[in-house]
Amino acid sequence: MIPALAWVIIGGFMEPLWVILLKKMNETHSLLWAAAAAIVIVASPMCLSFAMQQGMAMGVAYSIWTGIGAVFTMIAGVLLYKDKVNRLKILFVMLILFGVVGLQMSTEMGL
Repeated sequence: MIPALAWVIIGGFMEPLWVILLKKMNETHSLLWAAAAAIVIVASPMCLSFAMQQGMAMGVAYSIWTGIGAVFTMIAGVLLYKDKVNRLKILFVMLILFGVVGLQMSTEMGL
């Protein structure tokens, strides 16, 4: 059985994937990219749901899921599409990462 945290992480990494697939669809006008995006758009929140079914608190699960999605979507934009990044953006991304890790650690400690 896959642990709840693993489901949230898998779903979180699907978030930037569907954004990339939608961008590809817009660039190529291919229905193949649209179909792939649709599958991932449905699969990502399903992973979140599986984590909550296993007992992970809704607020913690959603925060981790969206945090991973936000951070890695930004990283994908920088690496794949040459989006601009500066020190302030990096600072705020680090705050998101610290928040996600802190939420999980506080949950594991029973806080």
